[in-house]
Order: sequence, then structure tokens, then C-alpha cells
Amino acid sequence: MDEKKRRQIPLLPLRGLLVFPTMVLHLDVGRQKSVQALEHAMVDDHHILLATQKEISIDDPTEEEIYSVGTLAKVKQMLKLPNGTVRVLVEGLKRAKIERYTENDSFIEVEMSVLSEEDEEESAETKALMRNVLQMFEQYIKLSKKVSAETLASVSDIVDPGRLADVIASHLPLKVAEKQGLLEMTSVQERLLHIVEILNNEQEVLGLEKKIGQRVKKSMEKTQKEYYLREQMKAIQKELGEKEGKAGEVATLREKIEEAEMPSNVEEKALKELERYEKMPASSAESSVLRNYIDWLIQLPWKKETEDILDVHRAEDILNEDHYGLDKVKERVLEYLAVQQLTKELKGPILCLSGPPGVGKTSLARSIARALDRQFVRISLGGVRDEAEIRGHRRTYVGAMPGRIIQGMKKAGSVNPVFLLDEIDKMANDFRGDPAAALLEVLDPEQNHTFSDHYIEEPYDLSKVMFVTTANNIATIPGPLLDRMEIIPIAGYTEVEKLHISRGHLLPKQMKEHGLTKGKLQAKDEAIQKVIRYYTREAGVRNLERQIATLCRKAAKKIVAGEKKRVMLTAKTVEEMLGKPRFRYGLAEEQDQVGAATGLAYTTAGGDTLSIEVSVVPGKGKLILTGKLGDVMKESAQAAFSYIRSRSKELEIDPGFHEKNDIHIHVPEGATPKDGPSAGITMATALISALTGRVVKKEVGMTGEITLRGRVLPIGGLKEKSMSAHRAGLKTIIIPKDNEKDIEDVPESVRSELTYILVEHLDEVLKHALGEKK
Repeated sequence: MDEKKRRQIPLLPLRGLLVFPTMVLHLDVGRQKSVQALEHAMVDDHHILLATQKEISIDDPTEEEIYSVGTLAKVKQMLKLPNGTVRVLVEGLKRAKIERYTENDSFIEVEMSVLSEEDEEESAETKALMRNVLQMFEQYIKLSKKVSAETLASVSDIVDPGRLADVIASHLPLKVAEKQGLLEMTSVQERLLHIVEILNNEQEVLGLEKKIGQRVKKSMEKTQKEYYLREQMKAIQKELGEKEGKAGEVATLREKIEEAEMPSNVEEKALKELERYEKMPASSAESSVLRNYIDWLIQLPWKKETEDILDVHRAEDILNEDHYGLDKVKERVLEYLAVQQLTKELKGPILCLSGPPGVGKTSLARSIARALDRQFVRISLGGVRDEAEIRGHRRTYVGAMPGRIIQGMKKAGSVNPVFLLDEIDKMANDFRGDPAAALLEVLDPEQNHTFSDHYIEEPYDLSKVMFVTTANNIATIPGPLLDRMEIIPIAGYTEVEKLHISRGHLLPKQMKEHGLTKGKLQAKDEAIQKVIRYYTREAGVRNLERQIATLCRKAAKKIVAGEKKRVMLTAKTVEEMLGKPRFRYGLAEEQDQVGAATGLAYTTAGGDTLSIEVSVVPGKGKLILTGKLGDVMKESAQAAFSYIRSRSKELEIDPGFHEKNDIHIHVPEGATPKDGPSAGITMATALISALTGRVVKKEVGMTGEITLRGRVLPIGGLKEKSMSAHRAGLKTIIIPKDNEKDIEDVPESVRSELTYILVEHLDEVLKHALGEKK
């Protein structure tokens, strides 16, 4: 046969199989065209062309679906099987290329040309490549169990490089497309290089497979060992009469621990305690303690965080919707939001809202949580006198529990809630420790990222929590604790603000609670104003809400009884419903008095006016003080008395007045405790008025501390005192010069109706406060 020339030959398409030259193998042929092609070849010269299909699934492939390079083969044997298929033994001879397909209806016939192999002569490089291929094939056989050692022996004897490449390629687990690529390479050197590359990759893959296999085997052995031991444990527990099922419970707990996203040291501790729990008999008392502890570790939020809504405008709308006024607090919350939006990471601030009862401190904290879209937790510290309430008990005690901080975090379920510590000024301390000292760590941004609870024992991160505390009187909070908080004072509401709050919040809320609609109950502003002025006296709005609730109840009764279909609240109907007014609006004296001056006081319920009375009677020079006064207030009276004695000539007072007279100073509402130095100038003015007979002007109120030399020192709570003066109907307020900066805190509606006189010495006070002798 002339190999260089083209010749016509039957074609046998192969599915998922490729035959290399020199390969001898059996094929099963079932397709009719293929069987006829074989029969034609047997009649002719036993030669047939074997070419591979690109797709296995096609039964009748076209020219495009068959690779153009195949193998010229000799059919050595042909055997017809009972099921209709034909088994043939073929031997690959040469590479051949399909030049064109010829027309034949019974089988596929093609014109082909034999491809001659390049690099027929053996060079030194080819020999080196052959050795390299053999060496790598040997290593491959050692790693792979798919090829037998006999194959290596037969391959080693091959001298022809092209044949060596083909034989090794036939033994490698390659895809048909890769084998086709090798078949199409006529250059022997190129083919050998490609096989080196393939063997190298295979070795790496096999090495990895081996490693993975060993790892899987180890973990399988460990799992089997653990399973075996657990089964033994179950059997032992059964024998001991203990309930089965603990192993299942332990497995569930282990899963939960892994899901809880604890820090590595806490997870380690939890798993260690779980091992102890597993080994412990269920009847043991320690068992339930351990179980409880593990549950606490699982349920605490370690990483779970709610996402803040950092929209300043939305937050402002929510804060304004929930509360009227309180601008400073709202401003502080919005600043915090704005900074967090810029930095993306900020330690939670610690705010202390201080102010009288009923001004909305607690509800404001809830509103902050809603504005930030955070979880809200509230704990009340009123009456807490045990340090363990904050830090928890050690686990050695019976009934040990974590402290309230950790309990609150569990309740919140996230690491960044708004945490309200209510009534922080009402904590006490006794032999059980000082809870205020335990709070020092909680409320310090530099320390609270590793807060230590006696029960949990592991450090817990509180740095993302926004702590808000509330207090009525910050004077009772210990200094170091107060230092850790940012104090935001909330003063009482003005009359105008109370009217707004009643209209916008209190009245709609009470009407809803009492089943009243706008059609059934309407209130005029004069009615609400009357309730504010004559039926309540407070800084907040709690009593105001109670009075509005009373009005709603009475209106509901009238409507249900059929007396009226619709109730209109006016100043007249308010008096009918609530009875006679409880308070006299405007407590200013009705006429100028001798020996009675009006002072301004700051109380926990806001501001109030104090009428200080002085009586001079013949006696032996005693100074009598009454009205349940504190030590500081008594000392202020003594200082005023000494100053008057030292200046008696200038004040036109008999220098021997203290030897011939007893002086009695009384502060009415004798049952109410009073203290503080700010009534100093008021007592001095009342004393001088009583001793000189000059009247004190009825429209003047005053506040300020006095020294022995008559200097006037600054005081606190000017806003509250101004509001009480305005409510009492005073027109002029004498205040220390150093308090000038505080005037701007006073609401405009109050400030515009008062005249402030700034003084530095008592002489100036007397000039403005005293009138002529009666």
C-alpha cells in the first residue's frame, strides 16, 4: 500500500474512545452503518479508518461531528454476538487524516492520507525526553493504583519514541479531547513534552488526593472512635439507671456553642464546661449549675449587632414626634448620629438626663432607641444596695445569677442596644458592697470593652452600648461616677410647653384610653391653662396627665348616662368637674410687707418661691431659726446676722439691737425640708427690713448666697427659679452678677416678662428691694 497517496477506505466512528497507533483492543460495534463498513473492510484488505465522534450521544454523526484525524487500523478478528452486535479486534497502524467524504449510502466512506511522523531519527534530546517520560511514568504508577507494574515492564522495552509516547498516552486517564490532541501531534518531541506535562500534573493531583485521603481517614477514625466511646457511655449510664438522652442534649449544646459566634477564649471555656457537664451524673447538683452557665454563654449576644439607621432627619422627626421641647438632649443625640455616620465606628456615649420627676427622662431614652432603630433595655437602680446586682454572683453560690447588666444584654439580644439605667441617684450602699462603685467599670468607655461579670467570668464587650442614665438629683451621685457621664439637665416645662404637650400628647392619649372621640369631647385652651395653673404645681406633667384623665372619666360618665351627647371643656366646666382650685396662681405678696422677703428656691420638683419672715421681739439676743432648715441654710442665716451687726451704723440700725431683742427667722411650709445657701440675701433683706421698718417691695424676688462681707455669690438652677418667679407673678428678680450667663437658658416666654437685676453686693440688693419706712 502506498501510504503517501490518498486512498478510499471505510470509516468507523468511535464513541468515547480513541485508538492510538500500535494499540490492540476489542471494540463492540452495534450501529448498522458501522457493521457494514467492517464487512466491506473484511472483504477488501482488512483496513479501516477509526475516527472519534465529538459528541457521544449522536447516533448518526455528520462530517462536522467527527474529528478529521484518526487512526488507520487493521481488523484482526471479527465475531458476531447473539444480541446483534459485532465484536472486533483491531490494531492501530498509522495516523491518518480524512481528506474528504465520498458518497456511499450503506456505510461512511472517506478519502484519507497517512500522516508521516516527524523527528524519525533519534536525537540526544529525544532520548533524554524518553528517559524523563519513563521515570515520571514509573512514579505515576507508584502513586496510582490504576496501572499495573507489568505495564511498566512492557513500556520500558519500547525503543521507538513515537510508539512510547502513544503507549503511555493510552494508559493515562485523559479526556477524549486531550487524547485527540496527542493523536494530532505529528512531532514526536512535541508529543513527549506534552506527556511530561500531563504526567507532572497527574502526580500533583495524585499527591493531593493521597493527602486528602489520609486526612479523611484520620477524621473517620476519630469520629468512629468518638461514636464508639459515646455508645459505651450510653450503655454505662443505662446500667447506672440514669436517663438516656444526655448525649443528644450535649450534641445540641455543642452545635449551639459553635453557632453563637463567641470569642475564641469564651468558646474554649464553654466547650470545656460542656465536657465537664457530659461526664457529670445528671443527679449531681453541680450538673444543673453547669447547664445553666452554658445556657447563659449561648444566649448572650457576642457579635450580633443591629444596624443603626443613621438618617439624621428621620431621627429628628421621631424625637420631635415623641417629645415637645427638650432641645439640648435631641441635639446631643443627632450630633452622635452625625458623627457615627462620618466615622462608621464610635464608642457608645454615656448620657445622664437629670431633672425633676415627670419631665420625660425615661420616655426620652425609649424614643432615642426608636430613632436609632436599636433594641431598648431598661433597668431600675432605685433601692439597689447590693454590688452583686450589677456584677453578678460567683458560680459557687446556690442560686447564682449574672448581674443586671448581663441580664439586660441577654434580653436585648444585640451588642449595641440603648441601655437605660433608671434612677441612678437612688442607689444605696451597705455591708453588701457599693453598687455605684461597680458601675464605674460599666460606665467608662475606656474600660467597658472588657466588663467582667462574676458569674460569666469572661470579659464582655459593652463598648457599643449607648448608656442613658436618669437622675432627679445629681448631688447624691458619687463624684467618680458622675465624672464618667455627660450631664444633660432637663428643666421643668414652661406653661406654654405644658399647653403644647397637653394638646399634642396627653389629651389625645387619655381620650383614646377612655374611649372618647373628638366628636364627644373637646377642650378649649383656657380650660387646659386653668388645669395647669390652679390644679397642678410641678415641673413635669404627671399630675397634669392625671387631672386630664379625671376630666376624661367625668366626661365619659356624662355621655354614658345620657346627660350630654358632647362635652366641651371650658374654664367654668373644669371647675365643676375638678372642684375648687387647689393652688393660688401668683404667690407674690398682695402688698409691700415689713420683715417678709420672697426668695427663690430650687427643689427636686423644679423651682419654687419661699417667703422668709423675720420677727424682732424684746429679749436677750437669741437668733431662732424655724421651718425645718438644713445646716447650710442655718449657717447662711448666721452669716447674714453677723454681716448686719458689722454694718449696723451704715444701715441705720441700733448697734445694740442684738442684746435687747430676740430675732426669729421662719420659712413657711414648716413641714418641708429646706437647705442650701441661695436664700442668704433673702434672709439678710428680711432681717434689715424688720430692724429698720422699711418695706420689701412685693414684686421683687431674689436669690443669692451671702458672705460675711456682704458679697453676693452665684447660685444654681436659675432657669427653674425664674420659672417659679414667673408663675408666682413676680416682676423683678435680683440675681448674682456671676449668673448673667445662665439667663439665656431661661425660655423666651418667661424671660420677656421678667426684669433681671444683677448684683455683686448686698447694698445693691437693698437699693432695689427695700422701699420707704412705713
